[in-house]
Amino acid sequence: MAKLFFNYSSMNAGKTTILLQSAHNYRERGLTPMLFTPKLDDRYGEGWIKSRIGLQSKATMFTTEDDLFEITRAQLEDNNIHCVLVDESQFLNRDQVFQLTEIVDRLNIPVLCFGLRTDFQGELFEGSKYLLAWADELSEIKTICHTGRKANMVVRVDEEGYALKEGAQVEIGGNERYVSVSRAEFKNVFIGGRRIKFIEPVESEATDGDSLGPEQEDEGLL
Repeated sequence: MAKLFFNYSSMNAGKTTILLQSAHNYRERGLTPMLFTPKLDDRYGEGWIKSRIGLQSKATMFTTEDDLFEITRAQLEDNNIHCVLVDESQFLNRDQVFQLTEIVDRLNIPVLCFGLRTDFQGELFEGSKYLLAWADELSEIKTICHTGRKANMVVRVDEEGYALKEGAQVEIGGNERYVSVSRAEFKNVFIGGRRIKFIEPVESEATDGDSLGPEQEDEGLL
């Protein structure tokens, strides 16, 4: 029985890496995954999903006007689809989350969504709101705050490291713009005005062919 999964976290928790490893696992077994990525996130070029450790894959771009159910059903006319994987799923709208439930319920294809739960103001994204409400299974991908606590929120900061409290909900950026923090640190930075500690870049030894280790080898094969 196919299910709708929502894997959520704050930034830099490895969501995209797990998504790409999941796609690799399907392909390795002769199965075909279909990958979706929002058109507005073009940091790595249009139609590409890429993780911070170097894994990457082509994907079907979508905007808020696209019907993901119809796109998937049309693809089935040419190729069998064994799984749908959605990157940055917080950018989905309500109708598109419903369309994903239709892929599961009518086409019997499992859908794995990966995304943020809350924005820089601590508010739910629209896509995350309805995934939390309608997904069959929820899973938190954990990462840590610089304080050592679990990071479950995100702050948007200026060039000096102070939280920005106003602005558009969607503004694409990386470690220079967003920092994952614990709830307690979110209060200190966003409400208390404390300066944030930036994440220092780390040299990665990973390549496109690297695996994630045996504990994640079968992640996502559902």
